[in-house]
Amino acid sequence: MSFNVQKLRQNFPNLNLKVHGKALVYLDNAATTFKPQCVIDAVSNHYSLGTSNVHRGVHFLSEQATAAFEYARQVVRQFLHARRVEEIIFTRGATDSLNLIAQSYGRHFLKKGDEIIISHMEHHSNIVPWQMLCEQVGSVLKIIPINDKGEIIFEEYLKLLSDKTKIVSVVWVSNSLGTVNPIKKMIEEAHKRGAVFVVDAAQAVTHAPTDVQDLDCDFLVLSGHKIFGPTGVGVLYGKEKLLEAMPPYQGGGDMIKSVTFEKTLYNTLPYKFEAGTPPIAEVIGLRSALEFFQNIGWEGMKAHKQELLEYGTKTLLSVDGVRIIGTAHDKTSILSFVVEGIHPHDLGTLVDQEGVAIRTGHHCTQPVMQRFGIPATARASLAFYNTKEELDTLAQAIVKAKEVFK
Repeated sequence: MSFNVQKLRQNFPNLNLKVHGKALVYLDNAATTFKPQCVIDAVSNHYSLGTSNVHRGVHFLSEQATAAFEYARQVVRQFLHARRVEEIIFTRGATDSLNLIAQSYGRHFLKKGDEIIISHMEHHSNIVPWQMLCEQVGSVLKIIPINDKGEIIFEEYLKLLSDKTKIVSVVWVSNSLGTVNPIKKMIEEAHKRGAVFVVDAAQAVTHAPTDVQDLDCDFLVLSGHKIFGPTGVGVLYGKEKLLEAMPPYQGGGDMIKSVTFEKTLYNTLPYKFEAGTPPIAEVIGLRSALEFFQNIGWEGMKAHKQELLEYGTKTLLSVDGVRIIGTAHDKTSILSFVVEGIHPHDLGTLVDQEGVAIRTGHHCTQPVMQRFGIPATARASLAFYNTKEELDTLAQAIVKAKEVFK
C-alpha cells in the first residue's frame, strides 16, 4: 500500500480513544505498540473459530491450528531473512530469548575467566541475564562506554575485544536514547576474535529491514508487541549449528522425542527449545502483524518517521527548559528529554491530563540515567501512525505543565 498516515491510522481502533475528554495522543510506542484490526481479528478468530493445541493432534482443529502456527514461523523466517525455519524459535519475548541464550549457550560453553561484552546503553534484560551467568560460571562482564551524545565509543569497544571474549550482546537501537548502533561493523570485529554476537533487535525491527544473513549475527531477539503484534510472544533467531549444539532451556512436552525414567531423547529444532503449549494465538497474531507491517513499505514509513523525529526535536527544543537526552548522529524516532524544574513523573501525569501518553522513568536502563546524571527522563517514542499535530499537542501540554510549576 502507498504510505498515507491518515488511512493507516484507520486500522488501529485505539487511536480513536479519548482520555480525560481529550483525543488520545499515544507516544509510548517503544514500550508497546497499538495493534491493527487484522491482528485483533487473527487472535479473536483463533479463539472463536479454531481453538486447539498444536502438533500431536490428529483432529481437524488441531491440524488447522498447527498449520497456522507453523506458517507463522515461515513468515518470521522471511521477515528476518533467516536461512531455515529451524532457526526460528518462538519464546515469550525478547527477555525470554536473551535468558535462553545465556542459560543454554552461555552455561554450556563459557567457563571461569571468559569475558562477555555489553554496552552502557543496554536494557536491563540485556544486562541481568549476563550478570547471572557470570555468577554461575565465573565469567567476567565488560562494558562498552558511551559518549555524551549517547553513542558507543567504538575505539573502546575494540580495546575490550580479546581472545577471552566469548559473547558480545548489544542493542541495535536504544530504547531510551534512540541511538542506532553500528551493529554490522561490531559483529565483524567480534567474529575476528571468535566471539558470538547477540543482537537485541526489540526496537530495531520497526525501524529498518532486518537481514540476519547479511548481518551475520549469531543470535537475534525480538518481541511481538513492539512490532504491532500481541504481548507474550517473541522470537529467538539462532544460527542452526549453534542451536544444534545447545542443550534445551526448559523441559516438558513437545521438546522431546522419547521419555523413559531412564533417559529422555530431545526433539529436533526448533521444537527442542519450545517446551509446553506455546503461545498459539499470539504467534498467529504476530504473523498477521508482520504481514501488515511489511505491506506498508519501508521507504515511505522511514521517511515519515524521520520527518517526525526532526520535527519533534525542533518542537520540543522550542519549549524553554527542555533538554533532549540522546543526540546521536544516527538515531531513530525516540525522544527522551527532561524539563527544567519538573520531575519526569510529574510531567507525565500532567501531560496525561491533556490526553498525551508518554513514558517516564528510567526505561529499564538505569545505567544510562546514571551516565547522564539524572534520575529519569520523559520519553516520546513515535510510530508510523503518529503525526506532527500530535507532537504539537505534546509541546503545548508541556507548556501547560510548566505553568503549574511557576
